[in-house]
Amino acid sequence: MKEFKYPSIGMMLLAALLLLTACSTGQEETELNKKEAQADASRSTTPADEVPKAPRTAEDMISQKPGWLMKKHFDEEIEAVQPIDWFQYRNFYEKTFQPIMEKEIGDYFKKNEKQTSDEVYDYLVYALGSGQYKKFYEPLVSFESGFQAPDLPEGKESTERKKKQQNVVMLMDASGSMKAKVPGGVKMDLAKAAIEEFAAGLPKGTAVSLLVYGHVGSGSEADQAKSCRAIEAVFPLAPYEKGAFEAATGSFQASGWTPLAAAINQAADILSAYPSNQYTNSVYIVSDGIETCGGDPVAAAKKLQAQNIQAQVNIIGFDVDDSGQKQLKEVAEAGGGDYVTVKNKEELQMQVTKKWRPSLFEIVGKQGVPLHEYVNKTSELSDYKGRLTDLSDREKNRMTNALSFLSSQKLIDDQTKEEVQTLAEEMNQVRNSHFQRVYETKSQQLEEQKKEIDSKVEDWKEKWQE
Repeated sequence: MKEFKYPSIGMMLLAALLLLTACSTGQEETELNKKEAQADASRSTTPADEVPKAPRTAEDMISQKPGWLMKKHFDEEIEAVQPIDWFQYRNFYEKTFQPIMEKEIGDYFKKNEKQTSDEVYDYLVYALGSGQYKKFYEPLVSFESGFQAPDLPEGKESTERKKKQQNVVMLMDASGSMKAKVPGGVKMDLAKAAIEEFAAGLPKGTAVSLLVYGHVGSGSEADQAKSCRAIEAVFPLAPYEKGAFEAATGSFQASGWTPLAAAINQAADILSAYPSNQYTNSVYIVSDGIETCGGDPVAAAKKLQAQNIQAQVNIIGFDVDDSGQKQLKEVAEAGGGDYVTVKNKEELQMQVTKKWRPSLFEIVGKQGVPLHEYVNKTSELSDYKGRLTDLSDREKNRMTNALSFLSSQKLIDDQTKEEVQTLAEEMNQVRNSHFQRVYETKSQQLEEQKKEIDSKVEDWKEKWQE
């Protein structure tokens, strides 16, 4: 049998203290609830001379407290519900709130007869006014677009590049292997189309040259020497002209060997008169294989970079085997450029437009304010104004309904009803006009900020495209 132990004195004191605290808290809460209930009950019987003066300016109405009936009986979310869910407001108002409102204001005006129009209006605001204007007005009046211009390079490197004439030399492999087919067509035809598109998109004023190699003779050993010497500038270095350039690409077909090193050396000769302190020089090569004429294209690319022209060499390997890719990649690295490999028409087009062009155009992808951002911001701004206007109109409508009830019960005369109705409509107009002015100011600022950024981007594009 367990030995019974009496609780210690300390434990007994602690229990008593907790009990007293709970009782005290319960009594305080009860007293507080009683006071709040008394305050609510007294509002319906507030003497007319104690009803606060209703605000008559937009600024004061924005800061007004909620009507006592609104605070006690009307859920804030339902009062400010968006138009699409307006039925929630209507249903709650008609089924729940309106009967309470009619009873309370009826009781008040039975005890406070012969009120002036101003006194009637003041009490209706005291009972039915919205206290939510500030919640939506503050974000409206402090609204900022948040639009930011994209990074538009204007530093020393970009400035130097802009000041310099741009020279682009394109080397086209026309060796016999370019006759082969890949998904999308014949390699030679696809390469020509991609080069034409690339040249057409170069910045205005860029000097262009198209060198073709391997387009003479055949793949036989008897034709090797002749084919390896055949490197031709079918479009000499000059500003791009669509008709002449397309005629140049149509003047040759895939045929012989691959004198890649000699073609790079000839590109160096073309650019030798254009030092890098005054010109930006670039070499672009489309090839489907390695050097087959005994030259050293890696050494040629290094030499090109070492000269004062400092031309960057970029290469697209078109359906190249592993050994070819290794050599072409080494050539591009030696020339300070990039190498990519493609297998079909789509990959070739993508690399020409996505890989090469950004290195030439800093303008690619630059835009002003994206449409979705602008639409989101205008919607946000409209929502603030719409919420405020809805709150204002609903307050006026509650007062209109209250006036109709009071008139039907003969608690106010027709003249008083008309005067209060006019005042309620005037105050509604004061609020809504103020909200509209702020909204229009913010909308104009939004539009100006968008135009400023868009204009800045367009000016930047135009400057760099000249």
